[in-house]
Amino acid sequence: MTKHPMPESEEGWKKVLTPKQYRILREKGTEMAFTGKYLHEKAGGTYTCAACDNPLFSSDAKFDSGTGWPSFEDALPGAVESHHDTSHSMERTEITCARCGSHLGHMFDGPTQTGKRYCINSVCLDLEEK
Repeated sequence: MTKHPMPESEEGWKKVLTPKQYRILREKGTEMAFTGKYLHEKAGGTYTCAACDNPLFSSDAKFDSGTGWPSFEDALPGAVESHHDTSHSMERTEITCARCGSHLGHMFDGPTQTGKRYCINSVCLDLEEK
């Protein structure tokens, strides 16, 4: 169940998200490394999209990548979408919420069993603890 009805316009998103959330989730911004509230979180549960409550990642998939952002080795099935991103003179894979299309972070090759490292901005997440 979502906290609020999903907005149909960017003006609507501006009303339900904080300015920082809006900048990152809707305008594809990023948090400064090592500043996010979930970077060192150890509690068990499900990480959901801060914009629409879509379940995204299990805490079981979270690991310390040393990169400065909460990192996950895999997303929940059907939870996220990936997009080729060439912004900022880099080639990356952007990760967005499959429900609302909000920007979450990026996926890179990782030292995990899945070979993936999802680096996600804390401000894009809420943790529903077990």
